[in-house]
Amino acid sequence: MHLSGRRVAVGVSGSIASYKSAEVVRQLVKAGAEVRCVMTRSATKFIGEAALAALSGRTVHIDNFDQPERVMHVEIARWADAYVMVGMTASGLERLARGSGEDLVSAVYLMCRCPILFAPAMHTEMWEHPGVQRNVGQIQSDGAILIHPEEGDLASGDVGVGRLADPAVIVESVISALTTKDLSGVRNVRVLITVGPTREAMDPVRFISNRSTGRMGFALAREAHRRGADVTVICGPTPTPPPPEVHIVNVETAEEMYRACLDRFEETDVAILNAAVADWRPAEVSTAKVKKSNAARIIEVEPTADIAAELGRKKGSQTLVLFAAETDQVVENAMDKLTAKQADIVVGNLVGRPGTGFDSETNEASIITRSGVEPLIRMTKDELATIVIDRVVNLRGL
Repeated sequence: MHLSGRRVAVGVSGSIASYKSAEVVRQLVKAGAEVRCVMTRSATKFIGEAALAALSGRTVHIDNFDQPERVMHVEIARWADAYVMVGMTASGLERLARGSGEDLVSAVYLMCRCPILFAPAMHTEMWEHPGVQRNVGQIQSDGAILIHPEEGDLASGDVGVGRLADPAVIVESVISALTTKDLSGVRNVRVLITVGPTREAMDPVRFISNRSTGRMGFALAREAHRRGADVTVICGPTPTPPPPEVHIVNVETAEEMYRACLDRFEETDVAILNAAVADWRPAEVSTAKVKKSNAARIIEVEPTADIAAELGRKKGSQTLVLFAAETDQVVENAMDKLTAKQADIVVGNLVGRPGTGFDSETNEASIITRSGVEPLIRMTKDELATIVIDRVVNLRGL
């Protein structure tokens, strides 16, 4: 859990979107965080303090006079590792921008010296008003992190920019703010990741593919982004939605993925080839659907381009990380791949069994480098992503 042992204060303001703060708190707790909530009086018109108390397991505070023997804004600000304000209104932003502590949410803001994030929510015209944008700019220049509102349905029935960011995006922003930025610097480390399956057409309807869902690749992309990297994902047709914070290049075939990787490799510092790329494709592709009565029992195939071998041949100072999906002899096959493809790290990944590999929440893997073999216990894909990026950081001496 990425927030295990971390303490997050959540400030809730009086936007109608404030009811979504309950889901933010739930996801923060699920990610391992200890959570304490503060609210403005107007926020209680949209969500009851009892809901946030139940989800966080802690008393919710509304003003400094709840417990006059304790100075709550000081206590909570010094307790928190991060402070995220959810559903910030135009008037709430104005208070933050001018340094006013008129309510407990803004008073905690003024006291905090930890990472501060704010997620506004209001109607489009209000969000676009020069005064609101001026206040947002001031709050950012004072060091807080803006979680941009989204475009979508608004409370008035209109559609536009101003909708509160999705709770998952807010939680991801908190995780990112609390993650060591060891892939950033004068120039952020540029990471290229391939994700998902490829499809090799037989006719306009049928294709050859595999069971890859993209979960592992997207976990790697999120982790690298959290740590400050500039991340580009070359993405095959996966059912898993990509993380919104990384650059996505969509491809379908092995040839398209090969070309996309070659086009970007020279400007890349770290390439992580996680995609399950087809090794073979039909030698001939019918322009019309092949009827069952006319289908050949044997389909002639030809090899696809070997992306890993080509990048291994071309690499100079780049770090090349490969994933090897194996049903048996995982370590032996991964070691062969390390040498044959001139890779720096190979993650030997057991597939084809329940609870590990494709379409699973967990992986069972070993990390192979020229220094030896590191067997790992079964773990979530997020946990494995953290370990893989750790090894990349160590290998590059960052």
